[in-house]
Amino acid sequence: MSFTLPQFLAHAIALEDEAAERYTELADMMEAHNNQDTAEVFKDMAKFSTLHGNDIRERSKGTALPKLMSWQYRWKTPPEVGGDDNVSYLMTPYHALLYARENEIRGMEFYRQAAAASPDAEVKRLGREFADEESEHVVALDKWIEKTPRPAADWAVETEEAQSVD
Repeated sequence: MSFTLPQFLAHAIALEDEAAERYTELADMMEAHNNQDTAEVFKDMAKFSTLHGNDIRERSKGTALPKLMSWQYRWKTPPEVGGDDNVSYLMTPYHALLYARENEIRGMEFYRQAAAASPDAEVKRLGREFADEESEHVVALDKWIEKTPRPAADWAVETEEAQSVD
């Protein structure tokens, strides 16, 4: 996965934009089900992704970025966009933070791999820098998770029971 600098920056911006969009969708879903606490966690994560994307845009000024079509990205699903398997309207803030943590780890790995594979010195530097930022996000999420009450029951079991029609 070797990138030119413009390709790398275009992917990094898309990664953060997709994450912000997904977190916003999840916040909306949680609000629709009156799960306000979890909606707030997802809103916060959307803000953080938007800020990171804007920072990358600012750094990209003066660089002509390619206009990539969806099939031209080097992923099937953007690294910081988790799947639907671990999402439920019953999830708690604790579960939302775990979900976000996994997304940040995938983002960190994406940037590390890009840095390792690129012959471009600036891609290597920025890839390492962005990976370090994602690592800081993981540490921040770990601290947030420590302070967040764990649910008494597994939300997946609760989901099955809530959807059961006995």
